Amino acid sequence: MIDLDDIDRAFLRALARDGTLSAGELGRRHGISQPQAWRRIRRLEEAGVLAGQRVEVDRAALGFGVTVFLGVKLATKGRVSLEDFERAVTAIPEVQVVQHVLGLFDYRLRVVARDIADFERVLRRRIMTLPGVGQVEANVLLTEEPRPGPIG
Repeated sequence: MIDLDDIDRAFLRALARDGTLSAGELGRRHGISQPQAWRRIRRLEEAGVLAGQRVEVDRAALGFGVTVFLGVKLATKGRVSLEDFERAVTAIPEVQVVQHVLGLFDYRLRVVARDIADFERVLRRRIMTLPGVGQVEANVLLTEEPRPGPIG
């Protein structure tokens, strides 16, 4: 656990919105020098608070206009079925995120498709044929408001 002050939290909020900000820019925005800002960023990286940089891909610009969250309950449970399912589902390119969860379903998947007909094809031909799949529930994403995570 690392102690964060107000400037650290401001840096985290700014970097969560735009990971390309330089130490100089962050320092100017928050009234400290570039070397001080760089040392703070480095400390956050070394503590594991900042890990990597990401680029957000516009799925719609690539022709993927539909995002669906699937809850998947496996018909059989056991280490072999979990591993078989995970190995198979991660090989499907339209499946962007695989989350093993606790609750009504065993997995939560984020699936992208060109349109609803394309999603139906992916569901029928790829997802429903995976090993161990039992019950599936689909939720179509209508809108999404990206926001940074909880930073004090």
